[in-house]
Amino acid sequence: MELTTPAPTPGPADGIRPGMTPAKAAAAVTDAVLADLGSGRHRGVVVDSPPGAGKSTLVVKAAAEIAGRGDALMIVAQTNNQVDDLLLRLAADHPELQLGRLSAADYRPGEELAALPVRIAGKAADLDGCEVVVSTAAKWALVDDRRWAWAIVDEAYQMRSDALLLVARLFDRALFVGDPGQLDPFATVDAAQWHGLTYDPSQSAVAVLRRHNPDLPVHRLPVSWRLPATAAPLVSEAFYPFTPFRSGTEKHERSLEFAAARHGDPYDDVVDVAAGSGWGLLELPSGYTLPSDDETVRTVAELAARVLVRRGTARSERGTNPLDAGRIAVGVSHREQRSRVEAALRRIAADVPGAGDIVVDTANRLQGREFDVTVFLHPLSGRRDATAFHLETGRLCVLASRHRHACLVVARAGIPELLDAHPSAEPVHLGLPVSFPDGWEANHAVLATLEGNRVRV
Repeated sequence: MELTTPAPTPGPADGIRPGMTPAKAAAAVTDAVLADLGSGRHRGVVVDSPPGAGKSTLVVKAAAEIAGRGDALMIVAQTNNQVDDLLLRLAADHPELQLGRLSAADYRPGEELAALPVRIAGKAADLDGCEVVVSTAAKWALVDDRRWAWAIVDEAYQMRSDALLLVARLFDRALFVGDPGQLDPFATVDAAQWHGLTYDPSQSAVAVLRRHNPDLPVHRLPVSWRLPATAAPLVSEAFYPFTPFRSGTEKHERSLEFAAARHGDPYDDVVDVAAGSGWGLLELPSGYTLPSDDETVRTVAELAARVLVRRGTARSERGTNPLDAGRIAVGVSHREQRSRVEAALRRIAADVPGAGDIVVDTANRLQGREFDVTVFLHPLSGRRDATAFHLETGRLCVLASRHRHACLVVARAGIPELLDAHPSAEPVHLGLPVSFPDGWEANHAVLATLEGNRVRV
């Protein structure tokens, strides 16, 4: 999470005042954002959102507000999946809007989107008359003959500043919405030559925007509706120390119950621990291993399958639902790990029906997604060193913040010792925004919580 200026003190609309419910606090921030959008005083508005804070809901509400005033609106997303999800939400919540999707020539919509009255075209000129047009940043960069009064940039912290520069000529004013604690934008080139420059193209769009426009209003959503009361304090403290938030629910409002254990082994034990506390650590013996060694892969797959076998029931403000494979996810750091865990789950599926349908993906691709229970392989498990990739704060934040009920971690023993042997020693560059909290500190905070919920294999 980059801080380009000293950490601001949250204003009245940014926190939960005494006697204010989470719902009222969130509504107050939303109202303040919409008021800034409608005032005409600012060319841009920034909204910081913690995991599961209703960012998409805000985007949809703001889009309807802008379109309702008769202003032309473009929405910039970072992936095609995000574009489709936004269109589905817009069509469901505001069926009166005329929606357009700017797409590549070979794009084929999914069944849900194809059934909606959304105009799809490869050229912006063919979408004239649409009140809201949605596309990826890469596709918007190819448009040169149209201009919109407003833009909404979704997942703005995952957008590089050079990508924003390519589309900034298309709109007059913009709303930037994103999660500052997630993974930084990805660059395939060495960005050292730009370190310290205010226009560093490898920095996030919001970081560079705020350095050049320090007077832009910044709002902070104060409530996570995804994270349970057992997780929000840790995630807030470890990854959002300057923009704290709380869970939208209390501990008694959610529960996770499993059928009686049949094996009574460490897998059952850690599932029961996580059901009660929201966290569980299944710790393998210490040792140096490859990122996807057989024992670790097998342990991760068997733990995810055991969660399914135990026939869990999730109770929350949304009602009571069975814990099926679609509500369980496995998070890893590398694509090779993903492939091997998927293969292991397919083998297990011969004895555990549905195990092959458990979602497995890297932290990068799990961003924005939500599940009832997650299992993740700790990025530092079995490593000899703590590289910048494996210490990246955003990666651990994504892995630890996808769940509504419980998060289980698989790791080899010795990570605290590894961290102490490899203290953060990133070079400091003059003028470069300070990254805080760093991965070293965030890892220690997470491990301190997991220590009290550990089951050894």
